Amino acid sequence: MDVVSDAISAVRTGRPSSNRLRVGGSWCTRLAPYEGAGFHVVLAGGCWLVPETGGEPVTLGAGDVVLLPHGAGHVLADSPGDTARAVPFEEMRRPDGGGDGREVELLCGKYRLDRSRTHPLMAELPEVVHLPNRVGRHPELRSAVDLLANELDERRPGACLALPSLLDLLLIYMVRAWMSEAETGSWPSVLNDPVTTAALRALHSDPAAPWTNDRLAAAAGVSRATLARRFTALVGRAPMAYLTWWRLTLAATRLRDTDAPLATVAREAGYGSPYALSHAFSREFGVTPGKYRVGAGSS
Repeated sequence: MDVVSDAISAVRTGRPSSNRLRVGGSWCTRLAPYEGAGFHVVLAGGCWLVPETGGEPVTLGAGDVVLLPHGAGHVLADSPGDTARAVPFEEMRRPDGGGDGREVELLCGKYRLDRSRTHPLMAELPEVVHLPNRVGRHPELRSAVDLLANELDERRPGACLALPSLLDLLLIYMVRAWMSEAETGSWPSVLNDPVTTAALRALHSDPAAPWTNDRLAAAAGVSRATLARRFTALVGRAPMAYLTWWRLTLAATRLRDTDAPLATVAREAGYGSPYALSHAFSREFGVTPGKYRVGAGSS
């Protein structure tokens, strides 16, 4: 696994949900804060997104994609003016347009996320990631949008399976697109540094291996001192500290998503015994693996 795939997989739970919205005329709807991540794809027309966190209104055009990775509350409307008129999204009437030539069609949806183990790459995404439809930019994202538009008719054979899969693909492409354009945040720089990227790829490919600083430096092709300096400066943790955190994150994911015995979870996470895992896990999460599993199953 690569870092981006692992960062997304660690927090993703369940399957994404989506609703098609077709409106026209004067309209305004509010989407409440959500524990996951929200997204919108403008299939036709244009509208405004007004963040409730104090950010500037964002104008959205046909083909634009927007991700709200932290589930911030926001308003969608025909204009950025009086948002007090907004009705809850769940109560929004969805006519086929207002007959004034300003019809808008959107795909609105949510990803379910478990924020208890958010990877720092995902944590530093801004409140609103706006990816305008520009010729020649992010062709894979544009292709995913086109495919989504074609799969919205649930009468098409296989559409009920194709749509959630395309939405998962859309999340990857949105994160990739942000990373390629980001002017802030450390992780785009982390993954553009060949030494740090080589070390992270090694750790994520085989987290249970008996890694040491010397062995990881050899895998990255640099001295131990060089690896420690560059990795710590960019990632914010020393290599072995990052490895410990990532192993425990993987263990938490396995406890949440499977019924695997604790001994199996410990072995896969690089711990020699269930006791060793329990000790480290309790120190990191403040709860034993058993209690964590029970709590994750009931949430």
